Amino acid sequence: MARAGLTTERLVRAGAELADEVGFEQVTVSAVARRFDVKVASLYSHLKSSHDLKTRIALLALEEMADRAAEALAGRAGKDALIAFANVYRDYAHEHPGRYAAAQLRLDPETAAASAGVRHSQMTRAILRGYDLTEPDQTHAVRLLGSVFHGYVSLELGGGFSHSAPDTQQTWSRTMDALDALLRNWPAHTP
Repeated sequence: MARAGLTTERLVRAGAELADEVGFEQVTVSAVARRFDVKVASLYSHLKSSHDLKTRIALLALEEMADRAAEALAGRAGKDALIAFANVYRDYAHEHPGRYAAAQLRLDPETAAASAGVRHSQMTRAILRGYDLTEPDQTHAVRLLGSVFHGYVSLELGGGFSHSAPDTQQTWSRTMDALDALLRNWPAHTP
């Protein structure tokens, strides 16, 4: 019998909080059960496994970031949209490092296609249309932006920039300037 008050949503949110506290890799059904002071078996009516829990945390994180990004992009275009979008990822990663890590979880194709990851891609492409990029360059640019955002944030969270000047905000701002310049001057394809 399921314990009163335990729901899948509540368990996933507890798992997401745990991920932010101790790291996404440390999240298990057992760790979540300890949070609620229940036996692990009582959670299996809501969750199939630790992988199911992690997948649900990843989906939650993707949804939260997509909602933030949609709000940040409203009424913006060009460089303003690019910076607002990039800041959503960076801010979310700083506020929710475990959830941000969860958003990088490799999802099976069916789950990925039904996730908010699709919205992230659509929003990125909407920004790139403001730079007049068409296929296949648009796909190359989507991958470039994702790589820069994730790479920068991962290095920053890992302390990779903490030992030298200038501060990371200055570098982030200059990186956004450089991305905008690159997108406005995207190189022509030469076979």
